[in-house]
Amino acid sequence: MNAKAFRSLSYGVYVISTWDRGRATGCVANSAMQITSSPATIAVSINHDNYTNSCIADCGRFAVSILSEQTDPSIIGTFGFQSGKTVNKFDSVDYEVRGNLPIIKDACAWIVCEVIDKMETDTHTVFLGKAVNADVLSEQDPMTYAYYHKVVKGKSPKNAPTYLTEEAPAEPKWVCGICGYVYEGEADFESLPEDYVCPICGQPKSIFVKK
Repeated sequence: MNAKAFRSLSYGVYVISTWDRGRATGCVANSAMQITSSPATIAVSINHDNYTNSCIADCGRFAVSILSEQTDPSIIGTFGFQSGKTVNKFDSVDYEVRGNLPIIKDACAWIVCEVIDKMETDTHTVFLGKAVNADVLSEQDPMTYAYYHKVVKGKSPKNAPTYLTEEAPAEPKWVCGICGYVYEGEADFESLPEDYVCPICGQPKSIFVKK
């Protein structure tokens, strides 16, 4: 079976947020969809290993911040390649509370949901949420998963439902050892200033390895 066929399905890029006993937390997800219109119901798929999973279960509510093509890629790094168990992710991101849940300001829209049901798979929980509030923040185009891969050059966290083991590049490239971002600039990587950081996860130049 050619698993790459699944990449022909349409996905977006979202931050799913909730409360951890009063502390804002969340994670990146690419599997979120509206499954009914009336009442509006949203489904999100969250890996069992993501700390956000248990927080949604405890809180009973979650929010979907829909990222745009202009969203700072470092937000994806913050929410996709760190654990909310050990890092206060919202400390480094501008956010506000809308519908009683934390919402990313650098997004094009948001939806707040109350959990009404869930389904367990071997690796993920699919939470079903009734939409109780929503709004548009900008007219910017939503970021698609394809845009994230092809333009932002980002990689999937290993907990993502659509994660595939990446093939090694044909020619040696400098790759971030944390998020897998591939540096493809015209300048030689070694000549970059020492304060260069990964545009996705913010890790220093020393983290990059040649592959």
